[in-house]
Amino acid sequence: MNIENIEAFVYVIHYNSFNKAADALFLSQPSVTARIQSLERDLNTLLFEREGRNFTLTDKGKQFLPFAGQILQSYKKGKQQLQHVNKDYNELRVGCTVSVSNYMIPEILPWIKSKHAHLQIKLTTAPTEVILEMLLNKEIDIGFVRNVTHPHVDILGFYEDPIRLFVHPSHPFVKKKPLTIQDVGRESLVFFECGSLDWVKIHRLFATLDHPPQIEYQIDNLETAKKLVAKGLGISFLPELCVHQEVKEGHLVPIDIQALGGLSLRTILITLKESSLDVSHLFLDVLKEFDWKITAT
Repeated sequence: MNIENIEAFVYVIHYNSFNKAADALFLSQPSVTARIQSLERDLNTLLFEREGRNFTLTDKGKQFLPFAGQILQSYKKGKQQLQHVNKDYNELRVGCTVSVSNYMIPEILPWIKSKHAHLQIKLTTAPTEVILEMLLNKEIDIGFVRNVTHPHVDILGFYEDPIRLFVHPSHPFVKKKPLTIQDVGRESLVFFECGSLDWVKIHRLFATLDHPPQIEYQIDNLETAKKLVAKGLGISFLPELCVHQEVKEGHLVPIDIQALGGLSLRTILITLKESSLDVSHLFLDVLKEFDWKITAT
């Protein structure tokens, strides 16, 4: 029995759609259908009742579903165990985005080095798309990137960095409560733009205002953005981790705005599915050591 056919079955149930399952598996819809049909032949039973584009699970399909989930879970655990056994490596090649390189790696790598002194660590900093390509080409062992999906890559949520509004300590917002997005729209903004989906949400918040916000500076560099705010030249939405030191030293003050909700920048850890080298456990141990939040996959 083909494990990919079982995977297709579980994905169709999970997404309640052949098309969405195909997108998640990076396949065409006919390919997913063919895998389901192949599985049905192996089992000698119908798993779905089909009526045009609609479908429902048959009684046999409902009976098989928990076993299909167990098969996939056992396969994944067995694969991870085989990879975990292979610890005979001396070089660790890490790829990450600029923000991870600046604000997380300086904490992560020394801790790993203290536990694994024999490791030689090679770090490459690049955009998410480049890191993914390097992983697929086996030029790195592990990557820290923004949201990404690929059929040959295992993805593990790693860290959610809350996006908050930051101001100079002398700014009136420090004493003004509660604050609304309308209040923010009247201020001079230092807008840090990094292309993340959550920044699009901030743009949408501003779209609800009667007048567009006054963006004095549009910046693509975190260090520049926070230094402008620290000089009192505007206020800015920034990831919390990148201004930890400035807040600690009193140069910047975080401001709560209810309309922001749970906006954050998500960092995920990616490894090759076929890799015989399991290094993800090294970085998961870091989360236990530092006051960071692990995210859901």
